[in-house]
Parts: sequence; structure tokens; C-alpha cells
Amino acid sequence: MENVREELDRLIRQRNVGYSAVSRLLNRNPAYIQQFIKRGSPRKLDDEDRRILARFFGVDEQVLGGPSLPVRDGLVEVPILNVDASAGFGAIAESETAHTRFGFDERWLGKLTRAKSPSLSIIHVQGESMEPTLRDGDEVLVDASDQGSRLRDGIYVLRADDALVVKRVTMQPGGRQITISSDNSAYPTWTDVDRSTIHVVGRVIWFGRSV
Repeated sequence: MENVREELDRLIRQRNVGYSAVSRLLNRNPAYIQQFIKRGSPRKLDDEDRRILARFFGVDEQVLGGPSLPVRDGLVEVPILNVDASAGFGAIAESETAHTRFGFDERWLGKLTRAKSPSLSIIHVQGESMEPTLRDGDEVLVDASDQGSRLRDGIYVLRADDALVVKRVTMQPGGRQITISSDNSAYPTWTDVDRSTIHVVGRVIWFGRSV
């Protein structure tokens, strides 16, 4: 449970929303979340509170103490979120709940990433701004633990207001600013972006595509 409190605290600081704001999101008293994180009261999150927080932060419920993802016959089940990450100008993230799950071989997944299964999710790509690397309709595997201090050059899912976008991130010298770009040159590039102003959902570590 301590890991849940630490993870929730990290998500709140990353999103820069504050304890009282998150408490209000749950229709709780302003000190509710701070007491949960700092004092251990309540002992665990209410099921509905956990669902709301998971949707708000774009993570699987297991990260916040929900049921463990089952490993069946050597397969790790990763949730496919009911949301698009736009390879364009932004897809509205109206619902980030899992509508189904995809099974990865446990040993194969272990070679791909050291991330624990609660940090992993699959998101549908919409649009053409990341072509030829990613195409409209691709499914990307996102590691939500690979961001923050671990941010480095690569393809990431970012949250911009109420939209999710998939873009290429390039670190600039000094590490405080980044460039956000599209692989399709027809789309704009943003340079000298203060990384503290960007909410990084996670790093794209694999994708699947229909033939």
C-alpha cells in the first residue's frame, strides 16, 4: 500500500494539480488525499475513487491498488484503453478505461521491458503525423513508468489539456527543454518547450499493425 501512496503522490506532482484539487475531483473534503498519502488514512482507496483517479491520470487501476493483472498460461494481460492517441492535432481523451485486454508472453515481454505490468497499457493511434513510423490504426504499447526523470529521446504519448497526442520527444542540451515533433514533415514542430509544462503519459515501447 505504501507503493500506492508513493505512486499517487508522484502522479499528483507530475500533473501539478495539488492534493486539495484531487480531493475535490472525488467530491471529498480538501484534506482527504493528503491524509491518505501522508497519514495512511483511509487505509486504502475506495473502489470508485480508484476508478476516477485511474481515468484522470491515465493509468491502470492496479497502479493505485486495484486487482492484479492476471498471468494466464504464461501470458501477461495488458489493458487496451478506450481512448485514441492522436498522431495529428489531438484526440479528446473522454474515457480511459480498459475495454479489453491483450495477452503478451511473459518471457517475451520481459525481454522488451523491465516495467511492471501495472505501468503498461495499449492505446490506439489516430492520424498520420507520425508516418512513416506509426500509421493511423496502429496499436502502441505504452510504459507509464518511463517518463519524469527517465525522459529521454524517443516517442511518447503526451497529454495536452484534454487531448492525448503521440509525438517524438528530443532532449535539448541541459535537459530542461525539449523539442516535440512529428515524423511527418507536414506537421508542426515545437522547440524550446519547458519539460515541466508537459504531462508525459508514457513512452511508446512497441507497436502492432494490421497487414
